[in-house]
Amino acid sequence: MTVAPAGGRRYALLLALNDSEYARKAHGGYGNVFVGALRSGAEDTWDCFRVIDGEFPAPEDLPLYDGFVVSGSPHDAHGDGAPCWVRRLCLLLRTVHAMGKRVLGVCFGHQALCRALGGKVGRAPGGWVVGVKEVTFVEDVEGFEFLEEGVSRRRRSASIIEVHQDEVLEVPPGGRVLAYSDKTRVEMFAVGDNALGIQGHPEYTNDILLNLINRLVGTSTIDGCAGDDARRTAESGGPDREFWTGLCKGFLRGGGGARTPVQEPAPELSCCHHVACFPAAASAPIGS
Repeated sequence: MTVAPAGGRRYALLLALNDSEYARKAHGGYGNVFVGALRSGAEDTWDCFRVIDGEFPAPEDLPLYDGFVVSGSPHDAHGDGAPCWVRRLCLLLRTVHAMGKRVLGVCFGHQALCRALGGKVGRAPGGWVVGVKEVTFVEDVEGFEFLEEGVSRRRRSASIIEVHQDEVLEVPPGGRVLAYSDKTRVEMFAVGDNALGIQGHPEYTNDILLNLINRLVGTSTIDGCAGDDARRTAESGGPDREFWTGLCKGFLRGGGGARTPVQEPAPELSCCHHVACFPAAASAPIGS
């Protein structure tokens, strides 16, 4: 594995989904979507791992990373019947959180992070939430530098794309709810200063949302009326994407934690290899 350039940081993107045909054609894959949205500068390096296919960072490489980002997924993060890779992912998240690494979970990643750190996840009582939704921040965000200026001084809410039927029911011990909405009680939570979960999709653009709505309606996952309602939210203004991606970048750059060796890494995390690398200033798309 190469080393990030001096002054640059290295991040691991843990992809918990496979690329849709639309994502490949329009964006070069979800890896490009995430890196394009969250990369702070040309000096940063991103390695992508398809954890859904059993591809994980090697234990001895974990200290090399400043942060880890977990994507959304069509799979559940809850229940005893969760796939083996989900349980393995939770073990990895507990490990890197204990190392002091920055961990950002998005949608499924938000739920997996909650489960990994001892919280409770389950089906959303109100069913599917699809579209551009307004999220309200709690009044007290003191101590969270990535939120303090942008939220407390300039705004109390922001719109974000959401596509989910599960949600965080109880935050982990020591966790704090940072945002909520009329449909979802925990839109964002944090545990300490190095774990952040966001239920919505900061990385998504309106075209990705509209394609997902069409697919959900086409498979009868949601009905036509729900699809029409969701499309209207996208067509009436879209998400505050710049705000959300800026928030995520601020969190990820807040510090990578001490680069200490992993102590006796669990064997479940071994024998894994990354599927793509976004080196500093690279622009080549992730392979399908």
